[in-house]
Amino acid sequence: MQVQVREIRSRFTLHVLRPTGTGMATVTDVFSPTAEETLTKEPLTPAQLAWRRFRRHKMAMFGLVLLAALIVYVIGGAFVFSEEFANFNDVGIKLLSPSAAHPFGTDAIGRDILARTVYGGQISLIIGLAAVGVSLVVGVTVGAVSGYYGGWIDSILMRFTEALLCIPQLFLLIVAAKYLSGKIPNFEMFGRTFSGSVIIIILIIGLDSWMYLARIVRSQMLSLKEQEFVTAAHCTGTSNAAIIVTHILPNTIAPIIVNATLGVANAILTEAYISFLGLGVRPPTATWGNMLENANRYLETAPWMWFFPGMLILLTVLAINFVGDGLRDALDPRAMVE
Repeated sequence: MQVQVREIRSRFTLHVLRPTGTGMATVTDVFSPTAEETLTKEPLTPAQLAWRRFRRHKMAMFGLVLLAALIVYVIGGAFVFSEEFANFNDVGIKLLSPSAAHPFGTDAIGRDILARTVYGGQISLIIGLAAVGVSLVVGVTVGAVSGYYGGWIDSILMRFTEALLCIPQLFLLIVAAKYLSGKIPNFEMFGRTFSGSVIIIILIIGLDSWMYLARIVRSQMLSLKEQEFVTAAHCTGTSNAAIIVTHILPNTIAPIIVNATLGVANAILTEAYISFLGLGVRPPTATWGNMLENANRYLETAPWMWFFPGMLILLTVLAINFVGDGLRDALDPRAMVE
């Protein structure tokens, strides 16, 4: 038997010569993938790489599934229970323990706790997302301006930021909630009546949690503004505002996303303990936090009043933190893809 090696299309193909009449057997593409296929394969996009890293984080995937289930609970529950039912009180069934009719029991004035956790969860998530939105606008703006321009602008903004960091957050929250509570009347939106204190709590939490984000964005700006692409943008006559918004900020999106994700969990916790102190969202709007406040006097006699809203807060914060940890690893540019 003879072995003949021929070079075809710039690669080596192995031919095995058989006896006369049996033809020639070609052993090609046995070892996959071929060089040609490897070269023509499209590379993964940054989003695909980040998703692949995120999927490898088991706790992050668990957190994502848990968070999706909680969102389905608070949104889907609105199709099962009406807001009128959640706010309907019947003192004849007050402080009932969990049963088939009321799976989470009833509170001190006979309201169904299951229905109230559904609508309370909606407000808690809205407060968390909206407060983070306020924090992002202020923190990114202050950090970008401070880091890009530097000089006396940087000194003034950073000294102001550090001064706010020196003041205990809880003290600021209590004082602001005390003197601003009741300043905004109740309002209606999407067919629901909201307490004006919702807006106050969103602004208080958002305006009290932007300082760390501002320092993160500033540090990114100080590094990126010295890169060649920024110098090239200057040479083409691009304005400073356009350079910040279109060239530098997109390169800082990873730490901003991670900070925003974890900020939602912190905002939900902050609303909970402000409401527990009696300074949070006021009736008729329910939140998981003010449900805990209402259960304060029944910690031993009616533990279901605090257990279910407290457990939902715990699961939500845990899920968001898991997702935040996964995003931090997935968006890390120094992470190695195996």
